[in-house]
Amino acid sequence: MSHAAKDPARQSGEVEAASAEKYLQKLSGLFSRLPYQAIEGIAQAIFQAAGEERTIFVFGNGGSAASASHMMCDLNKGTTEPEPGRRLRVMALTDNVPLLTAWANDFAYDRVFSEQLKNFVRTGDVAFAISASGNSPNVLVALETARANGALTLGLTGHQGGKMKAMCDICAVVPSDNAQMIEDIHHAILHSIFTVVRKRIRAGKVGAMTAAGGQSSG
Repeated sequence: MSHAAKDPARQSGEVEAASAEKYLQKLSGLFSRLPYQAIEGIAQAIFQAAGEERTIFVFGNGGSAASASHMMCDLNKGTTEPEPGRRLRVMALTDNVPLLTAWANDFAYDRVFSEQLKNFVRTGDVAFAISASGNSPNVLVALETARANGALTLGLTGHQGGKMKAMCDICAVVPSDNAQMIEDIHHAILHSIFTVVRKRIRAGKVGAMTAAGGQSSG
């Protein structure tokens, strides 16, 4: 058996690019093929959750864990305004390392996200799963827990969506089998969602202020 045949990266579709330019050119070709309707649906679901004062739980493994933390930071801080107003409630289930290791050590790694959800999730909340493969066991168990407790389930994945796709009310699938490119696109999608949500929140505040001004002058 050749060395190439044993290479797990090649087996998973992660073929090395001959140059950075070729990698980026291939990456740029994915943008025209993205599921924009699903991405818009995720943005609208998060915006609606904000208006209803729901909690958004975001989670993933490895690079997707970093994406979950990044999205939590953007949504919590980036949507605030200097003046008082409604704020998003977003929790990254990836960030409490002592709790993650406790669940993993005492029970199973498959339960590190679902057990956290059991403490906090309520009907109408949002569970936002990020997974390049769509098949991470702990992500799937967390989605099961979220659905069992009446939460809306959102997903961001790659490949063909994996098992996760069927477990999400809305799932955006990046049409690629390359883990690095999937994660690159995930970052871009998350920033696009954040930007849309922030704009709609700010527009809503302006609309409310305008309406209040009209009533007071009448």
